[in-house]
Amino acid sequence: MSNEPGQTADLPRLSRAIKPIGKAPVRIVHMGLGAFHRSHQAWYTQHAGDAAEWGIAAFTGRRPDAAEVLAAQDGLYTVVERSDAGDSFEVIGSIVEAVDGADVERFADLVAAPLTSLITLTITEAAYRLGSDGKLDNQAPDVVADLAVLAGGSASGKPTTPLGRLVLGLAARRDADAGPLAVVCCDNLSSNGTVARSAVLGMAKAFDAGLAAWIDANVSFVSTSVDRITPRTTDADIDAVAAACGYRDESPVVAEPFVNWVLSGDFPAGRPHWEDAGAVFVDEIEPYENRKLWLLNGAHSLLAYAGQLRGHKTVAEALADDFCRRAVEDFWDEAASNLPGEDLRIPEYRAALLERFGNSRIAHHLAQIAMDGSAKLRMRALPALQAERAAGRSGQAAARMIAAWTAYTATATGLQDPQAADIAAANLLPGRARLEALLGLVDPDLVADAGIVDLVERLAESFAAAGNLR
Repeated sequence: MSNEPGQTADLPRLSRAIKPIGKAPVRIVHMGLGAFHRSHQAWYTQHAGDAAEWGIAAFTGRRPDAAEVLAAQDGLYTVVERSDAGDSFEVIGSIVEAVDGADVERFADLVAAPLTSLITLTITEAAYRLGSDGKLDNQAPDVVADLAVLAGGSASGKPTTPLGRLVLGLAARRDADAGPLAVVCCDNLSSNGTVARSAVLGMAKAFDAGLAAWIDANVSFVSTSVDRITPRTTDADIDAVAAACGYRDESPVVAEPFVNWVLSGDFPAGRPHWEDAGAVFVDEIEPYENRKLWLLNGAHSLLAYAGQLRGHKTVAEALADDFCRRAVEDFWDEAASNLPGEDLRIPEYRAALLERFGNSRIAHHLAQIAMDGSAKLRMRALPALQAERAAGRSGQAAARMIAAWTAYTATATGLQDPQAADIAAANLLPGRARLEALLGLVDPDLVADAGIVDLVERLAESFAAAGNLR
């Protein structure tokens, strides 16, 4: 089939009329309707042996666009698995309702429904509104505003943060006496279930101690490690689906063939048979989380900042740069020395990452990975740096990631970060004062260690002249 401009307009729009996939009842409510959720949790749910029993109602985050496009397709979309060997195409139908996240009434109704058993989250690290101490930042303006809304009831407005909406939904479930359920965190945070629990209880306690007690007794928070590289969809991807499949899909998802999910926790109201699709359930998830957070996500952040400073746009381009490749390998050496246990199979994991990162047909853009750096570095660089320092070593490779970020913030335009205003203010300061202000936004303890500041300063100076490093 030709894919000339204008010809795809004559193709039918993807819907359940042309792809007769049944709709399962809503038993999962998801927050954060984006490409990753659709390539990962929704994909796993479709591939579960009992998929016909588990439908997903997925709510967007900041904007309604994704829900509007997906709703026009009855929730259907195409997953394009892309590798150097070619593309494969699969229509996913596990999302049975796509909703604007601002529709808090519908969200609360679904969370309160007795059939709902799970709430899954891909709201990004920054959305948990954690301060540098790892606790909910009750002084963040949007948190303060949501607490006022929650304390005042529906007449005072609607919560705008994911946490505020989640607490509102859980309050509705308590009031409906709908029973226990599980919250499954799928964001790149160490002990993410524990983090989600702390954030939710922190917001609930701030205005209703009784609600906090009910959540503590009735809601389990499941920790997970999630993994599938899912770049942003382009117009060319939409055209490729039309050419290959004979229908128009305005919301396909491109992903690598590799997919992984490790979960730990209780599911008091049940769950899909995700293990049928390869998910792994473990008692102790921390080693798997750290392996993924440090080796994959840490390398991604390092490539995002160092790679862009050196003029690269994608992960594959940056990895092909000897300087960036050495920086990644050095960081992996440091991180791996703090990842004990043969079960983790670190050498094989590293080899697989090199192959995955080098997939030139997955255009994983560095600018996308670079978002929310001040929050991500706490999970991806700090643990390895702290472990190395505690062992009496310099932690230079982990410090290089932080140094690259400090250099990147001075050159980036339209920086997207939960502390963007503070970063901009820090960048107006001279010399070492600037560096200390930036490090303090990641973790105040960094500033208190003159050795770390000296190390990051030296490494940052090399990045400031990145154009000469080629």
